[in-house]
Amino acid sequence: MAVRIRLRRQGRKKSPVYRIVVADSRSPRDGRFIEIVGQYAPRQAENQCNVDAERINYWMDNGALPSDTVRSLLRKAGILKKRHETRLAEKLTNSAVALPERSEEAASDA
Repeated sequence: MAVRIRLRRQGRKKSPVYRIVVADSRSPRDGRFIEIVGQYAPRQAENQCNVDAERINYWMDNGALPSDTVRSLLRKAGILKKRHETRLAEKLTNSAVALPERSEEAASDA
C-alpha cells in the first residue's frame, strides 16, 4: 500500500479549505483517508496553513510521500528544513569519532 500525504477539498463553492490528509494513493481525492494531519486555507491571509509536525514526521519516517503541493506547504511552514537538520545532526553524531581523554601527566609533558 503506497501512502501519500495530500490535500482533500472542503468548504463552499469558490471558498475552498483543504485538509492535509494521509491516504492510500489509490483512493480518490475526496475519498477515504487514514488520518487528518493539518489544514490549508488559501483564501485566508494570515496563518493559512496549520499542520501537526509530529504526525507528519511520523508518517514520513514510515514511508509516506507528500504530494508536490503539500511538499511546498511543508517547506513554507519550515517542517522539511527542521526534518533535514535533525536527520543531518543525527547522521553526524553517529559518524563522529570520540577522541581519547588526555591524562594530566601527558598534558604537562607536552
